[in-house]
Amino acid sequence: MLWTKIKRVTKAGVVNFLRNGWVSLATVLVTVVALFTIGSLIFARAILSTALDQLQDKVDVSVYFKTNAGEADILSVKDKLEKLGEVKAVEYVSREQALNNFVERHKDNTLIVQSLSEIGDNPLGAVLNVKAKETSQYESIANFLGNSSDLVGDNSIIDKINYHQNKVVIDKLTKIFDSTRNLGASISLILIFISILVTFNTIRLAIYTAREEIGVMRLVGASERFVNGPFVIEGVLMGAIASVIAMVIFYPFTLWLGPATEGFLSGVNIYQYYLSNFFEIFLILLFVGMGLGVFSSLIAVRRYLKV
Repeated sequence: MLWTKIKRVTKAGVVNFLRNGWVSLATVLVTVVALFTIGSLIFARAILSTALDQLQDKVDVSVYFKTNAGEADILSVKDKLEKLGEVKAVEYVSREQALNNFVERHKDNTLIVQSLSEIGDNPLGAVLNVKAKETSQYESIANFLGNSSDLVGDNSIIDKINYHQNKVVIDKLTKIFDSTRNLGASISLILIFISILVTFNTIRLAIYTAREEIGVMRLVGASERFVNGPFVIEGVLMGAIASVIAMVIFYPFTLWLGPATEGFLSGVNIYQYYLSNFFEIFLILLFVGMGLGVFSSLIAVRRYLKV
């Protein structure tokens, strides 16, 4: 009995969807626009996150050691830093590597190269380049280094920490990251709300054309569940078809934008992101589309259920 009712309701929903061809098509197209907007926000978020991560990765704090600091003591400091929850990575640059890097950077400056040759000895100390998980955490890392009893005082092996020189840049980047994330979240919510509102009104308009049919069904004693059933099926069909169309449209769209997005701060190739996350994005759009169709149908039908 239950299976018979399900088949009957499903058949009625499919028939209504096909019978109201132009109205159904218009509703599907509006839903495609809504899902395309939501999908675009997913891609935009991926690009933005990659760009912010790359900018954040360029920021670090360098700990410069005195030339007489022993390698074992420096590696001990490195080990302590790596145990901090705020630290993402610590890179050790030996005195020899620091000198080679310095010479490489200034190889075109004859005066500096000659000066190093005259000194004879390596004037540079070892360096630890510290990267934090978040830009806002560099201050606590610098405080840790400044407050450690074995790293301060006359016997300190640390020459200087460049946090205070970089503090202005770090603070500005922290504000940019926070503002960008908050702005992106706000814009996403606004666009999603507008998309849902437009889709809901379109589906409500489509159901308006069937108001007399709903009234007749209620007059002959049909239950609310039976009346809602075909429109729920229509909502599912509209959402499913719209999600498929949206994914198809994204193929040439991402293919065209791929090289441009990859060139943006050496960011993610949006086409490669589309291919590698195809099923995840499709499932998101599918569930959003069907959920939007079902929810809008149920809300829109309610006003015509009272006879």
